[in-house]
Amino acid sequence: MVAARTAAKGLSTVDLEQIRDTLAAGRKPKVVFTEAAGQIAGQLGQVVALTDPELSDEFVVVRFGKDELPFSPADLAIAPKAAPQRRAAVPAPREESPVPALTTADATADTTAEAPAAPDSPTTAAPAGKGAAVPPGAPLLPEPAADKSAEAKPAKAAPAKKAAPKAKAPAGLTVTLAYADGEWTVAASQGAKALAKPYVIKPSEALKMVGMLDVPGVHDAVEEIVQAARAEAEAEAERLRSELAEIEARLAELRETE
Repeated sequence: MVAARTAAKGLSTVDLEQIRDTLAAGRKPKVVFTEAAGQIAGQLGQVVALTDPELSDEFVVVRFGKDELPFSPADLAIAPKAAPQRRAAVPAPREESPVPALTTADATADTTAEAPAAPDSPTTAAPAGKGAAVPPGAPLLPEPAADKSAEAKPAKAAPAKKAAPKAKAPAGLTVTLAYADGEWTVAASQGAKALAKPYVIKPSEALKMVGMLDVPGVHDAVEEIVQAARAEAEAEAERLRSELAEIEARLAELRETE
């Protein structure tokens, strides 16, 4: 960004008001650095803001390259407007000289001079581009038919290649562990096909299968069911032991009567 060096004296009060109005309109006016700005004198910049002049003498914020720095009004001047570009001159159309008109006498003389002499014997002139003249009374030969086989046939479009069929994804596999009527069962199916019908497994096996899954809630539920079944079995065993003890006592009494 290079501009001619200027000897401007700085921004006036009117210039500052004009810059303020331009910033309010959303535009960034261009300014040129004066001799008071030092080494950057003659360079162009853009005013991006006006700060409070009472706080500092350098209240005109100018964008110069990638930096935005404050300057005083004496360091800046309104950038001169560029001279309008001149349009190229369009050449004037040339005047054609009028063609002199032929008189009646000149036209008659030209016509008489150009008239062809009458031929001595009747002949038939050959058409342009057809070869020698054809004598009168000679039969006309038919023109050869155009060779249709020589005509270029439109090329057939190449058949589109069929897309390779996508591999069919295997159906989902479902393994079900269920508890009902005091029994644990396991079943398996793939899609709509049953791989294994529900079959009974031991409670310990069910607890072991659930323990392999890192799901604490499910593991606790299975363990609770197993404990309840264990307590029920222990109660049933205790009842059976009591009944067995009563039967053995009665059997002992009956043996004493013998």
